[in-house]
Amino acid sequence: MIVLYTTERDYPWGTLRSTHASKTKVILEEKALAYRIENLPPGNLWKKPPEMLAKHPLGKVPYLEDGDLVIFDSTVINEYLDERHPSPRLMPTDPVARMRVREAENFADEAILAASLPLIWMPYWSDPAKRNAEQMEKGRELLRSRDLPFLERLLERAGAGGFICGEFSLADAPLMALAMVLEVDAMNLDAYPRVASYLQNLRARKSYRAISPRTKVADAAQTSR
Repeated sequence: MIVLYTTERDYPWGTLRSTHASKTKVILEEKALAYRIENLPPGNLWKKPPEMLAKHPLGKVPYLEDGDLVIFDSTVINEYLDERHPSPRLMPTDPVARMRVREAENFADEAILAASLPLIWMPYWSDPAKRNAEQMEKGRELLRSRDLPFLERLLERAGAGGFICGEFSLADAPLMALAMVLEVDAMNLDAYPRVASYLQNLRARKSYRAISPRTKVADAAQTSR
């Protein structure tokens, strides 16, 4: 069975999960693959114990075990899963369409998951009184000024398909994590109607339950097919 290493913890305000590992969890769910969660203490992301560094040289999550194979980096893992388990196919065959998926996925990964969202998301792992409100607002402003306008344009270009590159693809996986964070944060999206509708479409997918802040750790720790 595939083992996904991640960090998940229940709080009174919702179940919080690694955004990058959630990106991979969505693909495991979309592919209907049998997998098990190995839930690491969130403190490992700072302490980086030797056993973690042996699996991921940067001491991050996710990393994934598939038999004797150990894979790290959510983008690499997701492309591996799509090629190893091609049904449903989440990368188009046309070279230009594949480029568009990779381009959108890279933006979501580097601009949103690695830059804007941590400013909002990491404070939620602390008690409300200890949160850095100024930092959180800085993350929201990055979303408002850079990320969400770009997503609005991508969704306009994508047309009637309903997803970031038309049909659901690997490009949507990191944006499922955006849907997760903004469900907790409830940031106002009135100025970005396409994004607001799109995030609701993502939350309506069956795979979203595995990363929803309403799903307890114990209820999402293992999937058997």
